[in-house]
Amino acid sequence: MDVKKIYMDANALLEGHFKLSSGNHSGFYLQSAKVLEEPKTAKLLADALAKQIKESGLEIDTVCAPALGGLIAGFALAQALDVRFIFAERVDGVMNIRRGFEVSKDEKVLMCEDIITTGGSAMEAAAVVESLGGKIVGVAALANRGFCKREHSNVLTKSNCKLPQDIPFFALADFTFEMYHPEACPLCKDGSEAIKPGSRGN
Repeated sequence: MDVKKIYMDANALLEGHFKLSSGNHSGFYLQSAKVLEEPKTAKLLADALAKQIKESGLEIDTVCAPALGGLIAGFALAQALDVRFIFAERVDGVMNIRRGFEVSKDEKVLMCEDIITTGGSAMEAAAVVESLGGKIVGVAALANRGFCKREHSNVLTKSNCKLPQDIPFFALADFTFEMYHPEACPLCKDGSEAIKPGSRGN
């Protein structure tokens, strides 16, 4: 499966000057919402990701996704795996699990995002799951920004990866784009202004 082509065909691989959620800047941005707006494509990607996970033999009771970005990918993956789906959301800046969702003691939970950069949001949500008694058994995403090593990839884990090294990380493809600290961003030095995707219709 050519995941990069799927993103490009959906106009979901953006080129410009972007401010990422980490605060860093990049000349490229993955807009997974554009890929997932087509249910057939969402199912195709989720089925491929589920196939990887099933072949690993990992036992999963529930998929949990951080809102908002992981919702569609997480639900589609849970459907492909035939397991329960829940989500975590920020309330006053703090990740919570609400809406009547419960987590049983030692329930095997797979965290799912649309894209993993450093994995910070996934791990914030994972901490809430663990506080309720659940056990995080793995992490999954449609795309990997290349800071964390996934299964079936030669990309090495970088120092800023926040995913635990003792559980598997599954993703369909690596997208390794340069990122810059704002004060050292060559795009800023060229005079362009970084935009935050989603804030200006992107």
